[in-house]
Amino acid sequence: MTETYARTASAWRNWAGTVTARPARTESPASVDELADVVRRAHADGLRVKPVGSGHSFTAAAATDGVLIHPDLLTGIRDIDREAMTVTVEAGTPLKRLNTALAREGLSLTNMGDIMEQTIAGATSTGTHGTGRESASISAQIRALELVTADGTVMVCSAEENPEVFAAARVGIGALGVITAVTLAVEPIFLLTAREEPMGFDRVTSDFDQLVAENEHFEFYWFPHTGNCNTKRNNRSAGPAAPPGRVSSWIDDELLSNGVFQVACSLGRAVPATIPSIARLSSRALSARAYTDIPYKVFTSPRRVRFVEMEYAVPRDQAVTVLRELKAMVERSPLKISFPVEVRTAPADDMALSTASGRDSAYIAVHLYKGTPHRSYFTAVERIMTAHAGRPHWGKIHTRDAAYLSEVYPRFGEFTALRDRLDPDRLFGNDYLRRVLGD
Repeated sequence: MTETYARTASAWRNWAGTVTARPARTESPASVDELADVVRRAHADGLRVKPVGSGHSFTAAAATDGVLIHPDLLTGIRDIDREAMTVTVEAGTPLKRLNTALAREGLSLTNMGDIMEQTIAGATSTGTHGTGRESASISAQIRALELVTADGTVMVCSAEENPEVFAAARVGIGALGVITAVTLAVEPIFLLTAREEPMGFDRVTSDFDQLVAENEHFEFYWFPHTGNCNTKRNNRSAGPAAPPGRVSSWIDDELLSNGVFQVACSLGRAVPATIPSIARLSSRALSARAYTDIPYKVFTSPRRVRFVEMEYAVPRDQAVTVLRELKAMVERSPLKISFPVEVRTAPADDMALSTASGRDSAYIAVHLYKGTPHRSYFTAVERIMTAHAGRPHWGKIHTRDAAYLSEVYPRFGEFTALRDRLDPDRLFGNDYLRRVLGD
């Protein structure tokens, strides 16, 4: 029976090329029962187990030398409950497929991140988020989840059923079991008007609190080596829909944001001295635009230029201080930074290891083009973030360990105690989890 869903073992590499693993075997179970059987057999064989989605995490959160589970046969919508306004979706479903399926049903998630290549389980397990004044991460929109634990038990968790597991597993980093399905809150589809506008760094930081307060979703990008930013404000609209024209959309989102940017990044990597001039030129080339469309077409955009990324969540009331320190660090250093710095916000939530757990947060993400040495830049950024009790994104590059993380997460001990109960033998462990959660 197991031959129907077993794969020949082969090397696995993540999207950014920063992590490679060679599992003993890989498997693609086609049902929850088959997945539970995979877990039980791995335990009997003394092999650790890790599920992997689209590989968009920059860390080794999914790496294993044991059994690597691909959930690509566990996809699709199980159920739409229009009375409860929820959708139950299989864990391996890509966000892109979920968003388009919901739109066909006249439904939408309330908020989402800026890409949709990840699987729903991978996105929620690492705390993937967008930006929002009141609306939080995708994980915060979970109303129930189904989890296969280390002994092969299928556990359903919600605020009413196994609530202590629910409080932790919504952002579980794969440490508590293998998620097989997620129930998300949805709402009738709505329209968002996006207003994109260049703005100076000094103005954005001076008006940051006002910009966050006045907009449902506010974010901006600062271009290092310049005083220039690009802001984006998304707010609900009564319509009518007015999506970008096909030609203008292709020019902005494909030609400039991907094609020309790819060339600029390649030139900057080959000749770093050109980066400040390229940054000044590209940031001045930005123009304002506004459009109105359904949510996923406004929240998300294509990202074809490969990069590496570090992101930290800091207390929102310290965001401007952190940004000014970051800008000053870049200006006094010899670093040449080709990618803009991304800034978003989220309200406090109640999940134990959410980066917004218990506090309103600002997310500050730094990137470098794939293949560019990143250690000096990321180390300098991390020094600033940790000085402000920053919490690293679980799926993005960082060097923090359990000793540090236990200090910045008040409910860290609650999570690790639950892990000890659900996975005492560390069937779902790996080197990354050992570093960030302890033995």
